[in-house]
Amino acid sequence: MSVNTLPSLATLPPYVFSELERRKHAARALGHEFCDLGIGSPDQPTPPAVLDALRIAATGSVTNAYPPFRGGERLLTAATNFMASRFGVEFAPHREAVVLAGSKEGIAEMLAALCGPGDVVLAPSLSYPVYVRAPQMHGARVHLVPMDPANRWQLDLASIPADVLSRARVLIANYPNNPTGAVTTVEDLSELVEFSRRHNLVLMHDLAYSELSFDGHVAPSVFEVPGAKEVAVEFHSCSKSFNMAGMRVGFVVGRADALDALLAYRSNVGYGVSMPIQHAAAYALDNVRVLTAPIVAEYQHRRNALYDALRDGGWDVTPPQAAMYAWLPLPDGMEAWDAVQRVLMEGRVMVTPGLAFGEAGSRWFRLSLVAPAADLRAAAARIVSVLGNVPAGVR
Repeated sequence: MSVNTLPSLATLPPYVFSELERRKHAARALGHEFCDLGIGSPDQPTPPAVLDALRIAATGSVTNAYPPFRGGERLLTAATNFMASRFGVEFAPHREAVVLAGSKEGIAEMLAALCGPGDVVLAPSLSYPVYVRAPQMHGARVHLVPMDPANRWQLDLASIPADVLSRARVLIANYPNNPTGAVTTVEDLSELVEFSRRHNLVLMHDLAYSELSFDGHVAPSVFEVPGAKEVAVEFHSCSKSFNMAGMRVGFVVGRADALDALLAYRSNVGYGVSMPIQHAAAYALDNVRVLTAPIVAEYQHRRNALYDALRDGGWDVTPPQAAMYAWLPLPDGMEAWDAVQRVLMEGRVMVTPGLAFGEAGSRWFRLSLVAPAADLRAAAARIVSVLGNVPAGVR
C-alpha cells in the first residue's frame, strides 16, 4: 500500500540535489573516484574555540530543559550585538530577533507563516530551492523575478506585472547570491526596501554569506537602509562563515510583527534550538573577526586557484567577489545534465547544473569551493578538457 502525500508535496518536481546524490552513488558503484564540488557543504573544520564553547555548554545544565522558543539570552544578545557592531543597527533582542535551526528552516517557516493559497511570493529567478518550494507546499504561487547578468544579477523589479503585485505578500532577495556569487550595494537594497514599502510586501533578505567576501568587498545588510525595519527581515547563518553547517543554527532579525508570525508557527511545530549549540554560535558571533579571517582567506585562495586554472584553459571568466561558488557558463549547444554527466564520468568532477536553481540557470553550472586549492586547480583543468570552450566574455 502506498502512502497518500499532500497534493502540494506530490506535485513538486524532483529535488535536483537528490538526483546528484543518485549519480554520485552510481559513479562510486562503478569504482570511480571524483572530486565532489556539487553541494556547498564546508570541508574546513569548525574553529576549535567554537567546539570548546560547545563542550563547556554541553557539560553544564543547559541540556536538561526545553530551549526557549525565541532563543536563549546568550545567543539573542550575541546576534543583536553582531548586527550593531557589523552593520551599525540596533535591535531589541526579545522583540526583533529569533534564533533559528539554520536559516533554511527559518526561511521555510517564515514563508509558511506569511503565505497561503491565493498569495504570491516574489522570488529570484535563480533561487536557493527553499524560496520556491516552501510557498508551493503551502499552496502559494511563486513568481520568478528575472536576474540580469548584464546588470550584476540584480532583481528586475520593473518586470513584475501589476496583477501579480496585487497578490504578492513577500519579496525574497539573496546577496551575496547563491548560486552566482553576485554582490549588491546599499543603494540596490534601498530600491528593494522602497519597492516593498510601496507594494506592502515583507522583504526577506537572505544574508547567509555575509562574511564570505573578497577583494575588499564588504557585504551590506538591508538594515543599513533607513526605515528597513518597517518592511524587512534578514536571515543570518553560522553554517558558512564559521564552518558550522552540521550544527544547524542561525538567526533572523527585523520587522517585529513578521517575527511574531514566525514564532507562532514555530511554537506549534517544535521547540527552540539546542542550548549548547546556541552557546557555540554565540561564541562564534562574539569573536567573528578573529574566527572568520582564516576561513575567508582560504576561500579566496581557492577561488583564485580555480579561476587562474580556468583562464589558463582559455575561459574568459571573472571571479566572484563573495560566497563560496563559481557560477560558470556551459558551452553553446550543451544540455545541462549531459554536461554534468560528462564532467563526472570523463573529468571525475561532480558539479551542480544551474537548473537546480531554476530554469534561468539552464545555461550555467555551479562549483562549490569545498576542496583544497590544488584539487580545484586540477578539477578546473579537467573540466576545461571535457567541456572545451565556453561563450566569450561571460561575467
